[in-house]
Amino acid sequence: MILSDSTLRSMIEKAELSVSPLTEESIQPASIDCRLGTHFLIVEDRNMEILDLNSEILYRSIEGESITIPPHSFLLATTMEYVKLPNDLTAFVEGRSSVGRMGLFIQNAGWVDPGFEGQITLELYNANSLPIRLQAGRRICQLVFCKMDQETPNPYRGKYQGQMNTTGSRVFHDSESQKS
Repeated sequence: MILSDSTLRSMIEKAELSVSPLTEESIQPASIDCRLGTHFLIVEDRNMEILDLNSEILYRSIEGESITIPPHSFLLATTMEYVKLPNDLTAFVEGRSSVGRMGLFIQNAGWVDPGFEGQITLELYNANSLPIRLQAGRRICQLVFCKMDQETPNPYRGKYQGQMNTTGSRVFHDSESQKS
């Protein structure tokens, strides 16, 4: 079941759900908008020949109030908001329609597990033939919350728990643990 603005407000007031900092305009009828943060990561393609699941990925970190994404380019960004989900709630990350109509695709693998807390890393792709300039603090994506049928006994405690700022892929760490 997707949660309404009334339910989201009630859960936030009772501290059952945390989205911070939160503005009144961020609460939508069936979602909460998140704003673009000031930290970005770009794959260091000049220092790597190929990306694969068994090698650490090198990133260049950028801090700033704006970022320009060249045409047909990819980068990682973060939300301003720090989110903390209870063990019986999950969220989908969706791009905002007005941003998608510019040709900007937004993901975070699309899913936030119950029990997750941290800033959300977003995967941004400019599908347009023109550069897209983004400003920190602008609403860029939305979280759609779904109530689970029961609380999970195994809430998220993975490698991205508590992340602050943009966090690059840690898939390499998965292959390292499989070798042990």
